[in-house]
Amino acid sequence: MNKKILYVTDILETLNLTKDTSVLMMEESLNLGFDVYQCEMDDLYIENTLVKVSPKKITAADTTKIKSNLCSEINLSEFKYCFMRKDPPVDENYINTLHFLGLAESQGTIVYNNPLAIKEFNEKIFALHFAQYIPETLITSKIKKIDLFLSNKQSVVIKPLDGMGGQSIYKIEKLEAEEIKILEDMTSNERTHIIVQEFIEEIYEGDIRVLIINGIPFPKTLARIPQGNSFKGNLAAGGKGVVMDISDFQHKLGTEIGNYLMQKGINFAGIDIIGKYLTEINVTSPTCARQILEQSGMNPIDEYFKGL
Repeated sequence: MNKKILYVTDILETLNLTKDTSVLMMEESLNLGFDVYQCEMDDLYIENTLVKVSPKKITAADTTKIKSNLCSEINLSEFKYCFMRKDPPVDENYINTLHFLGLAESQGTIVYNNPLAIKEFNEKIFALHFAQYIPETLITSKIKKIDLFLSNKQSVVIKPLDGMGGQSIYKIEKLEAEEIKILEDMTSNERTHIIVQEFIEEIYEGDIRVLIINGIPFPKTLARIPQGNSFKGNLAAGGKGVVMDISDFQHKLGTEIGNYLMQKGINFAGIDIIGKYLTEINVTSPTCARQILEQSGMNPIDEYFKGL
């Protein structure tokens, strides 16, 4: 029986041992008896049509350590599963890696999440497929359009389309010199699209991460609550994570989205909900599983592997 699995991640030494879901996935994989390997995007290559990798073999992974050994090249077709867990941005190298993994699928490798689906769905735009649940939204590169959108609102939030972790997110109430300079920088002088959304006051009650595992919303969520004067709930931006039971609304929304995700080959995702609004659908490297496990004793990754 094939027990080899591969994780494509950021640089191994940069993974946060106490928070990163990829580390928890490696830990659970080892506990289940898998032979666990890890690589970065530039460790993948194609030789005579075969997708290959120069990986590290993971011998231990938990909240205190990761141990690994270099090993020889392996055809991706030899792995039972390959998990694409590289964080955004989804840039040229990322897209090329998805092409590699798509070819590997045709050679027998099972890849999660489906590389074609990751290419198809930008995490910020993906939520717009569920229009009845999103706040008022504008995606544009033009500052005049943003000014018009803002004119009948108290405030808006602006974000890059390829950002994560609360980076380059701003709350804007009016367009003056400082705000215009921010917009010029973010849009590369009106050549790059950004997303503009109505500000949702319920953010101060928490930006709720709901994990969708094999199409089913996990019963525990993580409320990421802004601290101090910040409006950002992202843990990477200083937000505090508090585990909560999933609400009826969150479960209904998660189930609807989960059914759609499974049709697209996405069996592990994280949706972000503020109040009654869906703001993002994360499919590249969803996180928060470790925090949910530590605070609730319920393990989303154990549930994930049961469904594979």
